[in-house]
Amino acid sequence: MKAIATKTVRELALEIPSATRVFEKLGIDYCCGGQKPLQEACTTAHISVDDVVEKLEAAERQAAPSFQDKNWQEAALNDLVQHILSTHHAYVQEEVPRLRQLLAKVCGVHGNNHPELLQIQEIFSSLAEELASHLMKEEQILFPYIIQAEQGHAPHSCFGSVQNPIRMMMFEHDNAGTALRGMRAASSDFQPPADACISYKTLYQALRAFEADLHQHIHLENNILFPRTLAMEDGN
Repeated sequence: MKAIATKTVRELALEIPSATRVFEKLGIDYCCGGQKPLQEACTTAHISVDDVVEKLEAAERQAAPSFQDKNWQEAALNDLVQHILSTHHAYVQEEVPRLRQLLAKVCGVHGNNHPELLQIQEIFSSLAEELASHLMKEEQILFPYIIQAEQGHAPHSCFGSVQNPIRMMMFEHDNAGTALRGMRAASSDFQPPADACISYKTLYQALRAFEADLHQHIHLENNILFPRTLAMEDGN
């Protein structure tokens, strides 16, 4: 147990694929904050490290193999890229318009009594615009480069080392993480108030799901795709 507690959240997320689900439920940041030791992450989240370790061990014992839990450390980078595109990019592109409409509807009805909704709407609008640009840069520039580099014939790039676009993508991931935390704080952890209608409750459920997907999305890139790409460029 002590050995697990001293590992970083990132290390555990890589070693135990089902760990990300445990971290998600407990509010432990495993994507942008993945460099923290588990003990420190638990202190930040105000939860017992012993309880988290117990849940991690149980998840490892009980987890059934699935595509979601595939060992992406060993898979081809092309397969990982295609998974990110078909699972996470597609999800963002589908959910953003739906969430914009829900926010507009709920803010129109409840905004006067619940001004935090307007704050959430503003944060989400900014996040959605940044994500649109972010996904486009990955799809049109970074991901094609990674796929061709893996095949042994990386094209001439305008960015020099692949470290440069990766550094920018990780910076934008940090911004997305800040936005997610802002929406969670403004919504009291996505807990609808007593007077919430069905649309209000649906909005908070959808925002919670959006957060979970984006956490997994960032984890796959920050902790697996990008480090493996950099190692490939270095010849390791």
